[in-house]
Amino acid sequence: MDLSDQYAKAAEWIGEAQALLVTAGAGMGVDSGLPDFRGDAGFWKAYPLYQRLGISFVDAANPDHFERDPSFGWGFYGHRTNLYRETVPHRGFSILLEWSRRFGMEYFVATSNVDGQFQKAGYREDAVLEFHGSIHHLQCTRPCSNRIWENREAFGIDLETMRSGHVPLCPHCGATARPNILMFGDWGWIEERTRRQQDRFRAFLDRNSGKRIVVVEMGAGTAIPTVRAASERVGSLSHAHVVRINPREPEIRPPHISLPCNALEALSAIDDCLAKPAQG
Repeated sequence: MDLSDQYAKAAEWIGEAQALLVTAGAGMGVDSGLPDFRGDAGFWKAYPLYQRLGISFVDAANPDHFERDPSFGWGFYGHRTNLYRETVPHRGFSILLEWSRRFGMEYFVATSNVDGQFQKAGYREDAVLEFHGSIHHLQCTRPCSNRIWENREAFGIDLETMRSGHVPLCPHCGATARPNILMFGDWGWIEERTRRQQDRFRAFLDRNSGKRIVVVEMGAGTAIPTVRAASERVGSLSHAHVVRINPREPEIRPPHISLPCNALEALSAIDDCLAKPAQG
C-alpha cells in the first residue's frame, strides 16, 4: 500500500502546527519489543504459563491477587516492572520530541500505557498524562492513605510459577503494597497522581485553545477506547488534525489521516518527508 500522500500530508500538518499532542496505547511499545497483550492469544504468547492456568490478561490484572495471594499478584506486575526497566524506547520517541523542538511546538503526552517509556525517552514528567497510572509508583492495598510513592523495589520472579520472591509493603501501615495502576474491577486505585496529570493536560489545552494542534496517535485500539476518545475529542476542535497510526484499527473520519502501520515505520516516513525541503 502506497502511503506517500498520507505521509506528506501528515508532515505538512506537523510543520505548520503550533502544539503537538502525542497519544499512545500499547501498540506504541511494540517497536521497542514490548508485548501489546492484544486478545488472549497475544497475552498468552508473552506469558505461556497463564495459558496453562487458563488465566487471561483481565484475570492477571486483577487487584484481588494483592489481597488473596500477593506473591502471585506481584509475579505478573514484578515481571512487567523488570521488563519495562530493561526496555529501551525505540527511535520514534525521539523523533516526536525532535519535531517539538524543531518547530517550536509545546507538547503533551496522553497515554494508557503504564510503562513509563515516555519519561525514560526524555519527555518531561509534567507533560505526561497516564490515564491508568504507572507501574513505577506504588500505593497501599487497603489503602491506609492517599499516599503514592516511587517503586524502587527489586523483584526476583520464578518463571515456572510466576510468583515473586519479594512482596513490597506499605511503609506507613505494613500492609501489602500494589502498583498505582487502575486494574480491572478496581475500587481501590488512588487516582491523585493521575488527577494532577489531568489538570496539567487541561491547562495545556487551554493554553493552546484556537491554535493549530496536531494529534499523533499511535497503537491505540478500540477494546479500551480511552486514548482514541481523547484524540478525537481534541481533533474535533477548530484548527486541529489527527494522525492515527495503527496497523489493525487505523480508521478515522476525514479530514483526519489514518496510517495502517506500526508507530516507528510511520514516524520515520513522516520525518523523511519533513527532511526533504532541507535537502533541496
